[in-house]
Amino acid sequence: MRLKADLLLFMVAIIWGTAFVAQGIAGQYKVAYLFNGVSFMLAAFILLPFIPKGTRGGQIPKDQWAWMLVAGLILFAGSALQQVGLMFTKVANAGFLTSLYVVFIPFLLWIGFRERPHWLDMGAVVLAGIGAFLLSTSGRYEIQRGDLLELIGAVFWAFYFIVLGKFTSKFASLSFAAGHFFIGGLINFVISLFVEDVSILTAPPLIGSVLYRATLSIGVGYTLQVWGQKHTPPTDAALILGLESVFAAIAAWILLDQSLAFVQTVGCVIIFVGVLISQLKEWNSGELDHIHLVEGR
Repeated sequence: MRLKADLLLFMVAIIWGTAFVAQGIAGQYKVAYLFNGVSFMLAAFILLPFIPKGTRGGQIPKDQWAWMLVAGLILFAGSALQQVGLMFTKVANAGFLTSLYVVFIPFLLWIGFRERPHWLDMGAVVLAGIGAFLLSTSGRYEIQRGDLLELIGAVFWAFYFIVLGKFTSKFASLSFAAGHFFIGGLINFVISLFVEDVSILTAPPLIGSVLYRATLSIGVGYTLQVWGQKHTPPTDAALILGLESVFAAIAAWILLDQSLAFVQTVGCVIIFVGVLISQLKEWNSGELDHIHLVEGR
């Protein structure tokens, strides 16, 4: 069972990594809000048939509605920054810079909940900073606009996972997922009506990107992740799902012919090491903080 779960999580990492390519293709059409809006709302409708009847609509408690709104707003912010950033940066940059949310989480918990970060987190954030600098600037002391948006987006992803990990465990997972996906998607879509050309959604490459992200990345990826993490040790899940950014870079190289300079590649490696170090304390104890690995984007 463990091997099967690990293989499924490996598949999830590939799906999430290659989803950055779909997002990169959408970024070329300059319709970030439209892409996010349709993707998340479609994902919500895909999950709808699988939601138990007792956890739908009027049977959802008021506090769940409140937290779905909070999670939906943060999801909107993180996804919007990520997708707008992809208009101005490479897929590999987006993948590795987004993965920094894992490094940011302990420090946000320290600020907001007085939970002191482990000493390994200090080393992780230093490595992450060095790696992000090399990846974004190639050592030229000039950060790119898209990379800055991805970094800010990573902070919102960290907030997002903290909310999911700390405040939503008592709610039905599928109904909560569908609800806040729809809220985040709706906000994106409404904004797109005012600032983007929604008619461009009929472009075949954009349709394919939306379908891939909604069905595989969000729908299938979320389902497989939940099942896989129940049947494998947290150390396995942490390491395997951490490969998402690596697969994003590989997929961008193969499918979009986006290569990285040597200095940028070194930056990617340093970021990846920093992300892994930030989770070493959980590996050593055999218990992975559930806030780090909750739900697919």
